[in-house]
Amino acid sequence: MSYSAPSNWDEPELLDLTGAPVPEYGTGSLADLLPTLVAGQGVPGFTAAIAELTPADRNCVFLVDGMGWEQIKAHPDEAPYLTSLLGSSRGGTGRPITAGFPATTATSLASVGTGLPPARHGLPGYAVRNPATGELMNQLRWYPWTQPKPWQPYPTVFQQADKAGVATAQVSSPAFQTTPLTKIALSGGTFLGRMTGEERMDLAAERLAAGDRSLVYTYYSELDGAGHRHGVNSDAWRGQLMYVDRLVQRLAEQLPPRTALYVTADHGMVDVPFDEDSRIDFDEDWELGAGVALLGGEGRARHVYAVPGAEADVLTVWREVLGDRFWIASREEALELGWFGPPGQCDERVLGRIGDVVAAAYADAAITASVKEPNESALAGMHGSMTAAEQLVPLLEIRT
Repeated sequence: MSYSAPSNWDEPELLDLTGAPVPEYGTGSLADLLPTLVAGQGVPGFTAAIAELTPADRNCVFLVDGMGWEQIKAHPDEAPYLTSLLGSSRGGTGRPITAGFPATTATSLASVGTGLPPARHGLPGYAVRNPATGELMNQLRWYPWTQPKPWQPYPTVFQQADKAGVATAQVSSPAFQTTPLTKIALSGGTFLGRMTGEERMDLAAERLAAGDRSLVYTYYSELDGAGHRHGVNSDAWRGQLMYVDRLVQRLAEQLPPRTALYVTADHGMVDVPFDEDSRIDFDEDWELGAGVALLGGEGRARHVYAVPGAEADVLTVWREVLGDRFWIASREEALELGWFGPPGQCDERVLGRIGDVVAAAYADAAITASVKEPNESALAGMHGSMTAAEQLVPLLEIRT
């Protein structure tokens, strides 16, 4: 009896771009959170985008780096307090919000602080091309140095709230006080640096009580670091989640009257297996590299910048090679589909920062670069794409 290979053996079925779960810009994304909160505090120029939230005189946002919705649900034993709050998420609907694309720290923190989607604030990924120099610019590490204000010219929500008389503060690690990312995304009011998580929780509660209307932002990053190094199913990551659970409860127990505390995150995370099928090495793949001038983004959310004139060929090859595991879109398709923000709302200065081709992972896979990105390529946990594990983040709520 002869064997007949499946019809799609040599040509795997491409992922449908229209099936990609686009972030809920305008109704339920990280970019909508602070505008909704300050609108309820009477700050001019803002409207309540997340309709499920109820105004409060005092608002606190505790952002835990890397703590996705799916990860909390998967670890009830390590996070009993957070688990008990799942039903409070998004105004008591028990639903998450979306991070935005790419689901990565620099992009998400800029969305939080400016109240704008990536296509407008202009930080559309971990590393993107600077059209003025033709070089990759790492927007988390801010390297090579780029003038912050022209790169992200919009005022932050914190600055506008402070101007309107809201007692505004950020409580975070002292290391972040003078970083360009803080200046362009999270500045406004008073920055207060504290080393330990407990100190941050205690001071955040104090600052909330300091005004009749107050807005306080606090942040914890070590959960993300444990996930990157060891994976989201590791003992190290679980230990960090247990610690975060205690921090949230500590802050909740100190909230002054008329306060709403929102616990959220900048993204979730996926463990990418250490095998050749799951980690596609761009630096070793001549086919993927043909016609490519620069590879930006990160493993699960790549910006691909083509040599002039090769854009169509690069798009075709990337779809042929990776289209069954990644959503592969041209820049125009990604913008039209709303990956980086509502269609038709991309600032001109941002266009050249977005890849000619954009690749977003669907499977538990990553496009690594072992030579040019040895450290990033060795990470166990990664993020950036639009899967539920990366894109969905909590908006847990406690009110007094």
